[in-house]
Amino acid sequence: MLLFQDRTDAGQQLAQKLNAYAGRNDVVVLALPRGGVPVAYAVAQALQAPLDVFLVRKLGLPGHEELAMGAIASGGVRILNREVIDAMRIPGEVIDAIIHREQQELARREQLYRDDNPSPSLQDQVAILVNDGLATGASMAAAVTALRAHEPDEIVVAVPIAAAESCEQFAQRVDRMVCLETPTPFFGVGLWYENFTQVRDDEVRNLLTRAAERFTNQ
Repeated sequence: MLLFQDRTDAGQQLAQKLNAYAGRNDVVVLALPRGGVPVAYAVAQALQAPLDVFLVRKLGLPGHEELAMGAIASGGVRILNREVIDAMRIPGEVIDAIIHREQQELARREQLYRDDNPSPSLQDQVAILVNDGLATGASMAAAVTALRAHEPDEIVVAVPIAAAESCEQFAQRVDRMVCLETPTPFFGVGLWYENFTQVRDDEVRNLLTRAAERFTNQ
């Protein structure tokens, strides 16, 4: 059963569960690129809130990159899933090589998406972290850990679709957890979207530019 037409549809539905934050001047919507950006754009538009990206990279298991053995985020945050690493017997040098590669991609995206513009101040703000879904939650866990260093007043994690156990885990870690759907069995995020094509870098830049222009003109 398909639950969402595409990421924009998912974001519009998600925004309905976040309407308590609409029109407030202390709210910022943070997207996890790239898939989370169209979802977050629709949320930010509905809430009349600014939109930015919060950069995180999943550390994919060698040969099975869709499975996360950890994640990294801006600010030097590193989270490793020791259970997965130990079970698959991943050597330390392989982990280091993957981390190095993903750090380079993190830096590339920082430059590409922001054009050297500074990230917004998140201190004392309500930060709503948005992605297109949660499977293991490794990327979102890295984002939450990195976000705490910015001292926001409240951390909200909001996703259209999630594995039930991931949703439950984050509910214990953040101020508010919003999961629209937690189907069982879960299978994977993309299976619940009619259109789940990969989001391109130029699409991310375009949505961020449009969001900035719209918010400036309000």
